[in-house]
Amino acid sequence: MRVNGHPVRLVVADDLRRSRLTVFFRWLLAIPHVIWLLLWTVAAVVAVLGAWIVALFTGRVPAGLHGFLAAYVRYLTHLGSYLTLIANPYPAFTGERGYPVDVELPVPDRQSRWTIAFRSLLLIPAVLLAAVLGSGLHAAGLAGSGRTNGDPTFYYVSIGGALAAVALLGWFASLFLGRMPHNLRELGAYSIGYGAQTWAYALLLTDRYPSSDPEEVRPAAGLAAHEVSLDLGDDGRRSRVTVFFRLLLAIPHFAWLLLWSIAAFFAAIANGLIALVRGRSADTLHRFLVAYVRYTAHVVAFVSLVANPFPGFTGDPGYPVDIVIGQPERQNRWITLFRTFLVIPALIVSSALSGVLAVIALLGWFTSLATGRMPTGLRNLGAVCVRYLSQTNAYWFVVTDAYPDASPALRPPSAPEPVYADPFAPLPEAV
Repeated sequence: MRVNGHPVRLVVADDLRRSRLTVFFRWLLAIPHVIWLLLWTVAAVVAVLGAWIVALFTGRVPAGLHGFLAAYVRYLTHLGSYLTLIANPYPAFTGERGYPVDVELPVPDRQSRWTIAFRSLLLIPAVLLAAVLGSGLHAAGLAGSGRTNGDPTFYYVSIGGALAAVALLGWFASLFLGRMPHNLRELGAYSIGYGAQTWAYALLLTDRYPSSDPEEVRPAAGLAAHEVSLDLGDDGRRSRVTVFFRLLLAIPHFAWLLLWSIAAFFAAIANGLIALVRGRSADTLHRFLVAYVRYTAHVVAFVSLVANPFPGFTGDPGYPVDIVIGQPERQNRWITLFRTFLVIPALIVSSALSGVLAVIALLGWFTSLATGRMPTGLRNLGAVCVRYLSQTNAYWFVVTDAYPDASPALRPPSAPEPVYADPFAPLPEAV
C-alpha cells in the first residue's frame, strides 16, 4: 500500500493510437464482455455480502474474497477503458494486471468497523460524483432489499456524464485520426480512476474515501500550456453564513451576467468579423470580452462554492479562482470562419462538466456548512471545470483560437510524464 496518496491509483501506459476498425465496431466487440460482466457481477454481489459480514466481526476482508473483488474492480476498469476508448487493446476476461489503463489496489488491511457498518450511507456522495463523471455507479438494493441502513448495497455500472462525452467525441476523432486526443484521454482516465476508487471503497477493498483531487486519482497527469489559464489562490475556508445563502446572494450576479452576456454576444460577432479581416481581435473588444470571461468564471466559482468571497461586478483580476488571459494574438482565419461548428465538441464537454459542478456545489454546500471548509478534492475538481468553461467561452467569443484543454490536471508536471512498459513497474519516489 502507498504511504502517501490514495491507495487506489490509476496507472496509464496508453500510447493514444487507436485501430479504426475496432473503434468502429467497439460496442459490438464488447458484447461477450457485457455478458461476462453480468455473470461476474452476480458473483461479486455474493462475495461482497460475505466480505461485509466477516469484516464486521474481524475488521478485515478475507484474503480470498479481497483478491476476487480486486480482480473484479480491475476488470471493470479495463472494460470501462475499452468501451470509452481510453484504451485500445481488447481486454482479458480475468481482470489480470498489465492492461494499458490499469489500477493499483491495496493489499488486505484492517478497516474501521464503523465505516464498514455504514459503508452504504457513507458512499452516497462518492456515488453522486461518480455518476456525473460517468464512471456510472447507481444504487440498487442488494438481493432485492432497498434499505439504506448499514447493510451493504450493491452499485451497478453504466456510462454517462463526462465519460459519455469523452467516448462520443473520442469515437469520431479516433475514426478520423487513428488516435485518441490526449486531453480527452486524460479526462476519461480521470473519470475511470475516480470510479475505480469508488468501486474499491464500495467493495470493502479499502476504507480510504474516494478522492476527487486529480493528483490523487492518477500520478503525473500533464497539463499543456494554454492562452487561458487558471490562477488558484483559494485557501479552502468557507463562511457558513454566506454558504447557506449562496444562491440568494448570487441573484444580483445572475441578473448582471444575463445583461453582460447579451452585450458579449454582439461584441463577439463584431470581434469575429474584425478577426476575419485583420487576423486578430480588436484591442477594445478583446479587453471587454476578457473581462466578461473572467467575470463569468468568478460567478461560477462563487455559486459552486469553488471560491468563497463575493465577487465584484467588473471582472477585475484578483479573485481567488481567477482566469488569466494574455494580450490579443494572431488567430487563424479559417478557425474564426468555422468557429461556430468547431466549438460544438467543447460545448458538449462543457455541458458534462457543468453537471459535475452542480454536484460539487451540492456536496460542498453540506460539507462547508458542517466543517467551514470546502474539501480540497472537490475544490480542485471544481477549479478544473471552471477553467475549461472559461477556455470554451474564450474560444467561442473569439478571444483566442486555442482549443479548450479537457485535461483534469491543475498544473504542469515537474518532470516529463514517464511511460511504463509495465503499468505496475515501480513509480518514482516523487510520485
